[in-house]
Amino acid sequence: RRSPEVPKSPGEAKTAASKLKASSPSSLKMVASGSPLGLFAFSVTCILLGIVNAGISEPTLANLALSHGLFFGGLTQFVAAMWEFAAGNVFSATAFGSYGPFYLSIAAFTWALEAGLYAAPQEIDLALYFMTWCCFTVLIWIITFKLNKAMVAIFTLVVLLFLFLAIGEYSVAFHKLAGWVGIACGCLGLYAGFAMLLNETWKGEFLPLGAIGSHGGETTAEKV
Repeated sequence: RRSPEVPKSPGEAKTAASKLKASSPSSLKMVASGSPLGLFAFSVTCILLGIVNAGISEPTLANLALSHGLFFGGLTQFVAAMWEFAAGNVFSATAFGSYGPFYLSIAAFTWALEAGLYAAPQEIDLALYFMTWCCFTVLIWIITFKLNKAMVAIFTLVVLLFLFLAIGEYSVAFHKLAGWVGIACGCLGLYAGFAMLLNETWKGEFLPLGAIGSHGGETTAEKV
């Protein structure tokens, strides 16, 4: 059995340490950003649910939208959040890791309710549920002012979306308005996701996200 070689001089020791660092798993492979994927998952689901809430489609679209929200909107966002944590992007990891399970909870709640597993909630229950998410989103919205204007606009609409959903438990007009806000939010999210993916893939700023302050010139999805 051979014993490991011991460096004979400080120079050899430094060289050996450099080789060890270069061969470590963390330096062999960079973790790609999951921000575009997470935004696409959030936005497409937001549009579909917005169409249902706005009353544009037949009620039968609701189950399809919820099924979509379960997998693409919910699970895909959660997976994107894990990638973002690995990439060191705390904001997007927190956002996707929160709104993904939100979609999952909505799908599970609706189907359990339709299956008669528990009594239907009162209007005040759902209003408080959406208001709680509205307050949480305000906290996330504040942080976006250090990112870019696209994120500020998206989360401004998300705040309004939850607010209108809460009020919509008592008003059909506000419920439909929440649907239109959701559609607008989803469309803006699609733009942001596409801009990140395009700019990162083509290595340039082809579609702007609206730099804020010292963040000018950032073109990669990793900065979000």
